[in-house]
Amino acid sequence: MDSGKYLFTSESVSMGHPDKVADQISDAVLDFCLQHDPKSRVACETLVTTDLAVVAGEITTSAPLNRNRIDRLVREVIKDIGYTDPKVGFAADTCQVDCHLHSQSPHISQGVDVGGAGDQGLMFGFACKDTQALMPLPIHLSHRLVDNHAQKRRSGEISFFRPDAKSQVTVEYEKGTNRPLRIHTVVLSTQHDESVLTCRDGKDLITEEARQVVIDRLVRPTLESERPDLIKGKLVLMSLDDPNRPVGENDIRCYINPTGCFLVGGPHGDCGLTGRKIIVDSYGGWGRHGGGAFSGKDPTKVDRSAAYMARHVAKNIVAAGLAERCEVQLAYAIGVAEPVSVHVDTLGTGRIPEEKIGELIARSFPLSPGGIIEYLDLRRPIYRKTASGGHFGRTESEFTWESTHRAEELAKAAGSTSTRKLAAATT
Repeated sequence: MDSGKYLFTSESVSMGHPDKVADQISDAVLDFCLQHDPKSRVACETLVTTDLAVVAGEITTSAPLNRNRIDRLVREVIKDIGYTDPKVGFAADTCQVDCHLHSQSPHISQGVDVGGAGDQGLMFGFACKDTQALMPLPIHLSHRLVDNHAQKRRSGEISFFRPDAKSQVTVEYEKGTNRPLRIHTVVLSTQHDESVLTCRDGKDLITEEARQVVIDRLVRPTLESERPDLIKGKLVLMSLDDPNRPVGENDIRCYINPTGCFLVGGPHGDCGLTGRKIIVDSYGGWGRHGGGAFSGKDPTKVDRSAAYMARHVAKNIVAAGLAERCEVQLAYAIGVAEPVSVHVDTLGTGRIPEEKIGELIARSFPLSPGGIIEYLDLRRPIYRKTASGGHFGRTESEFTWESTHRAEELAKAAGSTSTRKLAAATT
């Protein structure tokens, strides 16, 4: 690797990945509660494994929620994802559903009821100019791959796909500028059916033809639609027998089902839990993470709402041209409304000092839990959609925190700040 370049990798997982199945169930329960009672308090956790879904947690709501309703919600989500065949070990009509829910602790409620944060913690938001969505390129491409995987599976265009899949994209960057130079490597593992199996040396393997189909009809169209300028060479299917064989200097290494077979997958292949894909859900490892998961939590939980606000703030700062890259940290104490700290890091790309950006944030954005909820309109049943494909980098029409409607205002305020600073310095 040239010393003036570096590689960065991010991954995403499909809606059929077991952890994402759990996230979608938890958020479906949350949406049902908010639909009937916008002030519901929900902390819902889900576990899925072979022929079993367990829903547990704390819920305080006037919504008509009972065991039968939970059972129906769980099965609806599983069916919609595509697990309908009992032969795969996890199916909507045949899995067992266990429910273990109770009301929220009154000691937490007494702090939240007066507008305080639902927990202590720190949340990060990030934005950069890698993509039009102001997301880092590796996670953006990884999300698009699994999104398109689901579309092609559901439409029947690629008939051997099953719901579970994982993607991973490595991008080569220029040191110093952090400018993306080219797409370096793609990894795509997809659960598949028996129609593309072959046997070689006593081992079940996916056929080479099927692996090439994944490149030709999923990987290549996705990369070409997103960043054709970063495809600098051929897309090379890496051999199962010699996965480290050399390729051309600018060729894109494509590892398609590199274990050779992915017949058993989903919750039958691996236990899934709510909140276990926090890096997939955020920025793919680019920028820091406070450690709190999103899914299954109502917006009084700052793990979710403040992370959305931090993304909104960071995105507007970048969209305003105040920085090329921006990370915003918000930190809270349980039961206390205003954040205990706000931190801005532009990674050396800021047009004005970071402390001035911090002042603009404090003046321009409500940062209490109640203020965030009202500003972003978070008491709506919008959350199941967030639980696959990433919580960030989506369209403004989907999620309010992706709006950049404050960018022009911030740019004008920053211009005034710079002018005042210059005048003071010359007086």
